[in-house]
Amino acid sequence: TMTFERGSAARSDETVCTLQIYRRLSVKPGQSCILRVPKEATAATVIKTALATLGLDTSKTYVLVEVQEYGGEEWVLQASDQPVQRVLLWPRKAQDKHPQSDGYFFALQEGSYDGSIQYDVMTSVRQEKVAQGLANRGFVTQQPQEYDDLCNLPELTEESILGTLRHRFHKQKIYTFASNILIAVNPFKFLPIYNPRYVKMYENHTLGKLEPHVFAIADAAFHTMLNKRVNQCIVISGESGSGKTQSTNFLIHCLTALSQKGYTSGVERTILGAGPVLEAFGNAKTAHNNNSSRFGKFIQVNYLESGVVRGAVVEKYLLEKCRLVSRGKTERNYHVFYYLLIGASEEEKDEFKLLHPEQYHYLKEEIPIVEDQAEMKHEFRRLHQAMEMVGFLPSTKKQIFSVLSAILYLGNVTYQPKDVGEGLKVGPDRVLYAISDLLKVKVELLVEALTTRKAMTANDTLILPYSLDEAITARDSMAKSLYSALFDWIVLRINHALLNKRDLEESVPCLSIGVLDIFGFEDFKTNSFEQFCINYANEQLQYYCNQRIFTLEQEEYRAEGITWHNIDYPDNIGCISLFSKKPTGLFYLLDEESNFPRATDSTLLEKFKQQHQDNPFFVQTPVREPAFVIQHFAGKVKYQIKDFREKNTDHMRPDIVALLRSSECSYLRQLIGANPVAVFRWGILRATIRTLAVFNEAGRSWAEKYPVFISFLNFSDLGLGSIRELHAKVLQSLKQFGGEVPQKLRLSTISILLNVIVLFSVQNLIDSHSLKFIMDLTQHNRATRSLLHLHTKKKPPSISAQFQASLSKLLETLRKAEPFFVRCIRSNGDKREMHFDDALVLQQLRYTGMLQTVRIRRSGYGAKFTFKEFTDQFRVLLPKEISTPQQDITNLLTKMGLPRSSFQIGRTKVFLKESERQILQEALHKEVMRRIIILQRWFRACLMRKQYLREREGIITIQVLFVWLSRGFKKNAFSRPVVSKCFSCNDLPLLLSFTSLFGPKASGSHSNFPRVKSSATFPGPRRNPTIKISRATRVQEKWNASLDREITDSNELRHLDEFLGNQVCVDVYILLQLFERHLDFNSKVGFDTLVNPNIGYTTLMSGYQTRVSSLAGLKKASEVPLVVNLFQSVLDGFIRGELKRLEVDPLGHLFSTYQVTIMQSCDQCSSFIWGMEKAFMCSSCKMVCHKKCLSKITVNCTGHCDRKVSTAQTLHFGVPVCALVRTADSVPFVMEKMLVHVEMNGLYTEGIYRKSGSVCRAKELHHLLEKSPQAVSFDNYPIHTITGLVKQWLRELPDPLMTYSLYNDFLYAADLPEESERLRALYRKLDELPPPNFSTLERLIFHLVKVAKEEAHNRMSVNALAIVFAPCILRCPDSSDPLLSMKDINKTTLCVEILINEQTRRYNQKMEEIQQLENAEAMAVKQLKLRRQNTRPKLGSDISVDGANLEIEKNLLERIKSIKKEKNDLAFRLPEFDQDSSDAENMDSESLVSSDSLLEDHCVSLDSEGTEPKPLRLTPRRSPVHVCHPEPRRRRIPRRLRFCRQSGQEKIFRP
Repeated sequence: TMTFERGSAARSDETVCTLQIYRRLSVKPGQSCILRVPKEATAATVIKTALATLGLDTSKTYVLVEVQEYGGEEWVLQASDQPVQRVLLWPRKAQDKHPQSDGYFFALQEGSYDGSIQYDVMTSVRQEKVAQGLANRGFVTQQPQEYDDLCNLPELTEESILGTLRHRFHKQKIYTFASNILIAVNPFKFLPIYNPRYVKMYENHTLGKLEPHVFAIADAAFHTMLNKRVNQCIVISGESGSGKTQSTNFLIHCLTALSQKGYTSGVERTILGAGPVLEAFGNAKTAHNNNSSRFGKFIQVNYLESGVVRGAVVEKYLLEKCRLVSRGKTERNYHVFYYLLIGASEEEKDEFKLLHPEQYHYLKEEIPIVEDQAEMKHEFRRLHQAMEMVGFLPSTKKQIFSVLSAILYLGNVTYQPKDVGEGLKVGPDRVLYAISDLLKVKVELLVEALTTRKAMTANDTLILPYSLDEAITARDSMAKSLYSALFDWIVLRINHALLNKRDLEESVPCLSIGVLDIFGFEDFKTNSFEQFCINYANEQLQYYCNQRIFTLEQEEYRAEGITWHNIDYPDNIGCISLFSKKPTGLFYLLDEESNFPRATDSTLLEKFKQQHQDNPFFVQTPVREPAFVIQHFAGKVKYQIKDFREKNTDHMRPDIVALLRSSECSYLRQLIGANPVAVFRWGILRATIRTLAVFNEAGRSWAEKYPVFISFLNFSDLGLGSIRELHAKVLQSLKQFGGEVPQKLRLSTISILLNVIVLFSVQNLIDSHSLKFIMDLTQHNRATRSLLHLHTKKKPPSISAQFQASLSKLLETLRKAEPFFVRCIRSNGDKREMHFDDALVLQQLRYTGMLQTVRIRRSGYGAKFTFKEFTDQFRVLLPKEISTPQQDITNLLTKMGLPRSSFQIGRTKVFLKESERQILQEALHKEVMRRIIILQRWFRACLMRKQYLREREGIITIQVLFVWLSRGFKKNAFSRPVVSKCFSCNDLPLLLSFTSLFGPKASGSHSNFPRVKSSATFPGPRRNPTIKISRATRVQEKWNASLDREITDSNELRHLDEFLGNQVCVDVYILLQLFERHLDFNSKVGFDTLVNPNIGYTTLMSGYQTRVSSLAGLKKASEVPLVVNLFQSVLDGFIRGELKRLEVDPLGHLFSTYQVTIMQSCDQCSSFIWGMEKAFMCSSCKMVCHKKCLSKITVNCTGHCDRKVSTAQTLHFGVPVCALVRTADSVPFVMEKMLVHVEMNGLYTEGIYRKSGSVCRAKELHHLLEKSPQAVSFDNYPIHTITGLVKQWLRELPDPLMTYSLYNDFLYAADLPEESERLRALYRKLDELPPPNFSTLERLIFHLVKVAKEEAHNRMSVNALAIVFAPCILRCPDSSDPLLSMKDINKTTLCVEILINEQTRRYNQKMEEIQQLENAEAMAVKQLKLRRQNTRPKLGSDISVDGANLEIEKNLLERIKSIKKEKNDLAFRLPEFDQDSSDAENMDSESLVSSDSLLEDHCVSLDSEGTEPKPLRLTPRRSPVHVCHPEPRRRRIPRRLRFCRQSGQEKIFRP
């Protein structure tokens, strides 16, 4: 509890807060203390103060718990959390001082916690342990055991199912499994269990291994689709208010997250944006639900066989149009009206003529309260963002809002009888003029359409006035039809945005996952035609579930002849027949009465009762009551017969259609078009004709103004190619005559045509081909649009007929897919948070047949295999020769000890329980691994045996030679002929192999023989080694830093050395002298030996200025400030980068902006993150937080290892990469050293990475490298030994270089069909690697590029290198199925091969540019030499001429310097993983606006005129050939760090 106290506000602005802390489980109930703490006080400070105040033992561990009893929540605060900030999130009334009984308080509790935030029951963990102890001793009753799967209940009854759901619900576990069916109880409250880390947690896990969750169903459907190559569907059912729409959003969110593997095509973004748009226009507040779907939708997401989204289709069903004009007292209209009226800006309100909600007749039932208005303003901003994600342009959004405003104004149209004559007077005038202006129609035509109707006779057309009721009906019909047409158009545009244009050109095999979110079962006080159709849809859905769960399952068991006891279930086929059976079904009777001119609602009701008076599902009502009752599967529902006929034939009148067609707004004409393709084609034709008319009119006007000019023009024989010449001639002639060139003639006809072509070539613009394709996908929408045109000869179908047709198509789609079921349960009828109504929940469990469902799932068999499928999958466990599959399979299952009741063998199939299938799968995995180990053991034994025999043969040969040698020495110890006889030239390789086998000690004793380096054994000439060039560190300019800072850390000094080494604007000798003066530094001392350096940047600056001034002298004294300022900017940039690195680097997170599509919670402060807001997400551990919380994060990234390793650690093999580097963007020392040696000595060795070296020498070198890698010299080891250690170092990494977490992502990227997409996807995934892994992989690929460049000598092609290194750097997790992982070898090899090929292409491209720069430099140097030779100064020469020559020489020098700078920059960027070419093809790629700092601007020192600038190195220069301590390579900041996205796109922050 907290209160604020301000004391002496004039003297101090600090806010002091009062916290009331209660002691948990204290002897005295309610014991507490009141603390006055600063607003920024942390939980650790509060605990320490509370312990002292309460007099508790400070040696024990205590935690501070935030308790919210109303929501059933408690959080254990971390030490760095701020309790005052948590209090500010409480309800306003709870922020004042209140007792513990009010439900919001802090508790001090003893215990041992890890500090993480936990969500648990209201009773603390300590209390649960005490209660459990009392129960064990028999003092209290035993609490029921918690089961996350209802099939595991020991006693299966309605009470046990209800009790389990209640127990889990009170612990905020709203999800429960019933085998593979998910039960979701709506808590009417957001729970923080939907963040991206939960998506990652459930990815690729067997259903049931983790806690039940809606993400588990999404992941199971996704991977089942990929593994079985069968379409999937997720059917979400439940009554209104049970949370179906929210579950759909969660499923779509998870499915799109799972599909974003390597490459995001934009379809995922559009799918996520379509949800909020459809909810705003199709959802409304009802008595049971604040966000009730008033239409049904089926979202079918199409995937390639690799799992990448290909496209999507949205189908909509039966929009509730009557809600627009009337609804219940406690209900509201569609959300979008309130969003628009409350969230629009003042300019938008003036533009769309918006009023207050209470001023509209269509919205007067319920006005949003003050608390809702802030939320609606936010929802309007969210709607804007979602519409932009879908692809709506600002002009399109304005047109949509104009139509919405006109619909609201239609409700304000009033009628009065005319004073004279028949007819009605319509008004008020301001409303009519507003509608006319918004719809762009004439007021006279609007008044005529609203007051009269036309009747066609044989010879004439009659104009008949409306009666008052008819006029109101016509007005409301116009509003409803206009809104329905707008909704249909929005769905059409969403489908067009989700369409993959390649589907129009080629046929690619695709898979799909469909998510059905259809209106739930409804029973209001007043039920009408809409509830009649909605409940029929739920009857069909319930029948589909029964068929899949009960009927088909039991029929299959009987067909296979296995032992099975039939389970009865509630069948609703009789109720469905009541609705749809021909010819007496209720729908058919309704259509008949709708076609009779004199029929009424009363005659319809009489016909219902007459035909179905004996039907048990049709309940009779009193004679005079205008209603009837139907016994549904969920209970009895009473329907009011009023307006049934009218709503069944609801359509727009022909007069109103003609009125809207006369609108000047082309958008409005699109809405009412019967065929969008025809409307689009007519629009193109109309625009073309108008364009020609404008040109003709402009030409005619100009000809009348300049008649003399016509005689000079000859239009005969004018071809299309001469249009440009004609245009130029026209403009030139106009200028000659002194005439003014018209604005319309400034652009040529060709340019206009080119602009039109470019306009229509832009993506996401509608064309007739794509429109026709979409219309074919949504056939039933044609019938809906045909209701707008009653003048056609064919009579449109009724609303009920359309609904039945679309529902039949939906069920047909569902039957073709394998279903997953999500049963949504409404927890209470009052929309109260975390309240569990036993009676209501039990009623829903009963009518859904949950008891029977659990019974058949528990008794049935979840895993089914045909004999062939079983033998193919589990062949490793079966005998080699299978004669009788039934007997062999039975023997296998019996041998494994599976209970006989857990499996049965049918005629053609094997039936297993799901748990037994998992046991079988684990046994298969173990057996495969055992056999792999045996194969590896035998293969290694054969290699060792072969090596042993070779060494034994060599030893015997050497012994024989020594015997011969000893005999020769006995005869003549120094006889040269004997030696030459014993050792010929052919014996030299044998001796060399002996030397390499026994090491330098063995070969050192034979000094008579020449020493030959192992690297000299390769064929071909020796080449110059490659000189490694370190890279510049890029720092963003926006970080401010001051020079008032001292260097006290040797690491910072080392970083400064590496940083300045990449600059060419500073004299090396000046800085060396400065460092020697302040640090007692000399060339023999490295930075690693400096323990506590102490030098200030200001001191360094002043010393540098003094030294530069002394070197410059009086002649160049004016240039000293320029040089000093330049060096100061360089140092300032380094300090900014160092401060940023020190601030965020230890955490290891990789944050990027994240577009939140569903409500989530901040992992740092636990507050909400609303939909469409921007948050920050770590791509490794999936942590999500606000921008303001970035600086408060204290938890290291779990996806990366901790770089704070002990200084005594000397291991270099089998250690995570991040533990081997000093900075996040460097390469491990051992790896860099081995690669440099191979590049200098082994690029021309045949089979450099294919052949293996000596095992003994490899072990010896491995041991030396582990002990002291700096002292190891590779010159004494064969090159194949070193290359073998390179591969061994990569294979022994705990997490491979391309990481286990991104393994599947790289495989998905390799499966993309187009080469450009595949390349772009791979490089995007490379940017998600941890910085040390990225740098090391970048260095390795650059090394492989060098190896592949010498393929003519080493016989190592790109494909061969990829085959060798793919298992080393991109291997599957150890828990993966070995048989399945073998199928991925081609994909992993392809990934590495693509990287090498692409980097080779870029390497060649940069080398060509460097060659061009060198040629240009040579030409410039040559010109400078010639000019200096030919323009020697003479006595008495003109001073101006000498000045001009000096200026030319100065320009040449500047040119040479700029060429050198550009060449050095290209050399720096040779190994980089940049995406210069692939990004240009991506419309969603980052902006090309660079944010690089001044650190990339390489300058040239003043005294290096005409000479090549030398990079500054504070460490002694080493020979490029004998590198014992190669400098760590500085990794370039990835592309995503160098570029900032424009609005709505990513900004990356790399800790």
